[in-house]
Amino acid sequence: MATTHTRPILITGAAGEVGSVSTTMVRMLLDAGWPVRAFVRTDDDRAEALRKVGADVFVGDLLNIADVAAALNGCQRVYFSMGLSPYYVDANLLMVAVARAQGDLEVFVNISESEQTLLTFDRMTAPEGIRLSWLGGTVSQWSPQQRAHWIAEQVLDWSGLPVVHVRASIFVENPIFAWFPIPDLLATGELRLPLGDTRVAPIAGYDVAELCVNILKDPADHVGKTYTLIGPELKTMYEFAEDYAAVLNRPVVYVPQDLETWNTDYVDSALAADKPHNGEHLKTLTRLMASGRYFDLPTDDLAELLGREPKTLRFALANSTRIHADVTASTVS
Repeated sequence: MATTHTRPILITGAAGEVGSVSTTMVRMLLDAGWPVRAFVRTDDDRAEALRKVGADVFVGDLLNIADVAAALNGCQRVYFSMGLSPYYVDANLLMVAVARAQGDLEVFVNISESEQTLLTFDRMTAPEGIRLSWLGGTVSQWSPQQRAHWIAEQVLDWSGLPVVHVRASIFVENPIFAWFPIPDLLATGELRLPLGDTRVAPIAGYDVAELCVNILKDPADHVGKTYTLIGPELKTMYEFAEDYAAVLNRPVVYVPQDLETWNTDYVDSALAADKPHNGEHLKTLTRLMASGRYFDLPTDDLAELLGREPKTLRFALANSTRIHADVTASTVS
């Protein structure tokens, strides 16, 4: 049956990597018969892959308001996402300004972070000692990226646009779980993370993508709502080691690491020189998770929202293209 949908849905960050939420959304919407305009920064192999599956690929800069206006032109539904960036607020606000000027938006789905639930005005402005107590004792200040998401949410709420905030917890596909530990796992079978015996509940990017797609396809019941989501399994890394073992088909043992030593050895060594903004965000996440505060918040029922059981960490790891690439490279070498 031919599609009856004629106006494209705009998906930004469509060539992103962490969680691959935007890319997955593009494919889900196209499969469901919806036209999609995929906003990408670079016309590369990832952009060409989107064209091949039927997306209208728009190559532009989210920090250029002329590009943003051209991309949104003709679209009444938008999903906003952008990779970690010191200019995240700028890009989000430019999209808001263009959407307000266009004037006929039906829904603005804003991907955010579950810890935004903790970023109340009272907590953000409390004395440092109180903030330390609330946040578990390892951090008293949010990362610049978390602060940027908070500002973006405030402006969207003030904008009068038909907004839905989707506050997702840390993705399984985040470098903390799916990039940094893999070389050690392949070399020694040791899962080296600085989370002690704290329980965590990472979420599969696939589930976030499906929920956002459902909202975009039928936004009426969602506009004005905020959803806070965590993964379906709240477990320690000792328990999750079994999932890494199953995916990698080898014995895995969790070996807890000193928090700040790990941040220095893994995060700083990879990101401090070229992407300090990204590094500071990841280090804040490890501190919040290690303290147990990252998941100490009220959440919505992901299974109820999806109408099915959510995907597990094992599923997400098994479907991670990056992990498969690392395993293949290890085998070849």
